[in-house]
Amino acid sequence: MPNDDADRRGPAHSDQRRRALLVVVIVVAVVLFDQLTKTWAVASLADGPVSIIGTDVELALSRNTGGAFSLFQGMTPVLAVLAIVLVVFLVRAARRTERIVAVLALALVLGGAIGNLGDRVFRSPGFLRGAVVDFVRVGTFPTFNVADSAITVGAILLVGWSLFGGGRDRPEAAPS
Repeated sequence: MPNDDADRRGPAHSDQRRRALLVVVIVVAVVLFDQLTKTWAVASLADGPVSIIGTDVELALSRNTGGAFSLFQGMTPVLAVLAIVLVVFLVRAARRTERIVAVLALALVLGGAIGNLGDRVFRSPGFLRGAVVDFVRVGTFPTFNVADSAITVGAILLVGWSLFGGGRDRPEAAPS
């Protein structure tokens, strides 16, 4: 007699597993792409910026010991601990979320948070004091990286989804 737990748990369990797999794939892709591009930036941009469109769009190596938009400079240990708390919160939220847009948004924010946390943990000058590597400069906007982009896109998705009705539970239509 076969003992198939998936059959007993039903389609809801299968959907939950698919959502979890989607989160893992997105998070791993964001962290991998983020760390690969940061490694490239450290190796390739040390001698100065590379112009893409004049001085409006450049790849320029920068190390950020602060938070988003270079706020809170020199508070790297505090920011690292806050990032760890955020990661735990995002993992819990992603596990509970059933709506695919929210899952995608949370996964992007989680991947970006882990990418930047990796810098704070593993980069110089040391554990929980490392500077985040930024390298994309667009006009007067603060220099950013792939992790920052993932966080921003995820946050915009989440806010947009919430504002335009996706975040509200809708009553199911009565059968006709």
